[in-house]
Amino acid sequence: MDPFKQFLQKLVPITDAEYAKTIGLFTKQQLGKGEFLVRQDQVCRHIAFIIKGSFRIYYLNDKGEETTSCFCTENGFTTSYKSFIFQEPSTLSIQAIEDSEILTIDYDKLHFLYNSSTVWLHIGRIVSEQQYLSLEKYASVLNNESAKEKYLRLLKEQPFVIHKATVEEIASYLGITRRTLSRIRQEISQRHN
Repeated sequence: MDPFKQFLQKLVPITDAEYAKTIGLFTKQQLGKGEFLVRQDQVCRHIAFIIKGSFRIYYLNDKGEETTSCFCTENGFTTSYKSFIFQEPSTLSIQAIEDSEILTIDYDKLHFLYNSSTVWLHIGRIVSEQQYLSLEKYASVLNNESAKEKYLRLLKEQPFVIHKATVEEIASYLGITRRTLSRIRQEISQRHN
């Protein structure tokens, strides 16, 4: 079974006929490492399901520095939600951190699915809830955990990030400096030796 169908089946039961109608509205795309799904200040026209690969979501802070807010990987959706929903310029950039394969659907086609399929109304609600919970968890972690605790959580929950993202991207995601990240990595390495 293909990964997209498996993902959907975990959310709600979907018939073969509904899936055939669904997959016909998505477009398969390849993005190379460093390529963008959307750039800050562009309107996000698509929501993407990641079949293979990983992405980072980041924004430029008031000093013009990149701040990573999220890493996304296989078997999940990614988009600049506010930009996609309101069809306004994005405050975020979404960049592939490795060669990636995605399925994309545009705003009109997604709304066609919502209007023609109760299954997709459920899928949309569940995915939205998951995204909100993920955002709330990230905010809580940033505000309530030490730098070391945040790094250990990242190792446990998203180990792919350690091998695919740069030190700068990881440090900005954790809300710490490169120097602090290096110190934490060294402490953990010494503890395991």
